[in-house]
Amino acid sequence: MSEQVPKKQGFLERKSNRREFMKVGCQGIAGAAVSMSILKYFTSSAQAAGVPLADGLIIADPNRCSGCKRCETVCTTYNDGKAHPYISRVKVSRNYNFGLDGPRYNFQNADGQFGNFKIIAEPCMQCAHPVPCVEVCPVDAISADDITRARVVDQETCIGCTLCTQNCPWAVITVDPESRKAQKCFLCYGKPECVANCPNGALQYVPWREVQAVVRRNRAYS
Repeated sequence: MSEQVPKKQGFLERKSNRREFMKVGCQGIAGAAVSMSILKYFTSSAQAAGVPLADGLIIADPNRCSGCKRCETVCTTYNDGKAHPYISRVKVSRNYNFGLDGPRYNFQNADGQFGNFKIIAEPCMQCAHPVPCVEVCPVDAISADDITRARVVDQETCIGCTLCTQNCPWAVITVDPESRKAQKCFLCYGKPECVANCPNGALQYVPWREVQAVVRRNRAYS
């Protein structure tokens, strides 16, 4: 009896995984695509759980981003002493195209070369409770900074197991292939270098209380 070969699904028939669902539903939270409902969820859940929010977020405006990737280079040069976009704490390049898996459902409304033609930088969302990367770390290497309350990785404690990268809903944590340590945005202790060096002003460091106003303004120009 011959073995049946499973039929290959077209991209519109594929089931979206958790990350794809969140990206479609929220349109990436960063920049003009921030979902007000998700933003409200983060804030209210943090208050309910007694977990303090980070002081703010880095918000990206796709209407201003030219895809120059200077933010990626500045990030790693400043924090790691080397120009290494792969480990950048802000991700730009993956929005240029569909990626290895091809287009997915609702791609035409997403950022990227073949979507709405906009490019958006994606930093850490500084999740409130629950914080997936914090909860899955087996050695408690990720915690909130005492000053900014941003979620940071203790480089001495991190064992490079990649569990945080696998569980981050936004896929913005990367393990450095050289040091074998996880790297994520910690807001540069309140003075993000990517924000200061963006030539187009596409990145802003926004206090939580001002996020909704900034998002509404960005969306008005979309």
